[in-house]
Amino acid sequence: MKGKLITLEGIDGSGKSTITERLRSNPDFKDFVFTREPTTGWIGDAVNRAIHSDTDDLAELLLFTADHAEHISKLILPALESGQNVISDRYSGSRYAYQAVTLKGKFPEPMEWIQQIHRGWTVDPDLTVLFDIDPKISVERCGNRGEQTKFEKIDFLEEVRANYLKLAEAHPERFVIINTDRPVDEIEKDVLEAIFSLVGTR
Repeated sequence: MKGKLITLEGIDGSGKSTITERLRSNPDFKDFVFTREPTTGWIGDAVNRAIHSDTDDLAELLLFTADHAEHISKLILPALESGQNVISDRYSGSRYAYQAVTLKGKFPEPMEWIQQIHRGWTVDPDLTVLFDIDPKISVERCGNRGEQTKFEKIDFLEEVRANYLKLAEAHPERFVIINTDRPVDEIEKDVLEAIFSLVGTR
């Protein structure tokens, strides 16, 4: 039986990492594979270096895409084919939402262009949980946790959030939008409900 791919998406400071850690420590998820993008491999390291530098925006996208390809080949597909459920903290949705902003002006329809270069080889998630929050709140959270990346600016994140909502509108069959300007216990409850409605176990 093929496993399910669940992705957690949202702007920086939306609470994904906190919920991911809670899921990791939940006994109901002991057989799930947890992963993330950028990965911890050498290509993922290159992506992180690009994020914290003045790397060309198109070059940065291609690094993200290369890391995604390696991620799918070496971890996602083997896990799914063995019947394991996979939870990824960020996935292709992040690229569509974020890099469509960084590449705005270079292509007429940057999000469509980025999606096009993924077609035919990426693995579409069975469920995408979108952590939705006002960018003003998310930037405040990012500031409280230390050094900010170039992506953690209110104007930029407003555009990213709009892109995420466009993706959710285009794929209502697999997106679940969760408001994360709430107590973490409430958020976790809604995330658990969304995941268990897919995998059917608890």
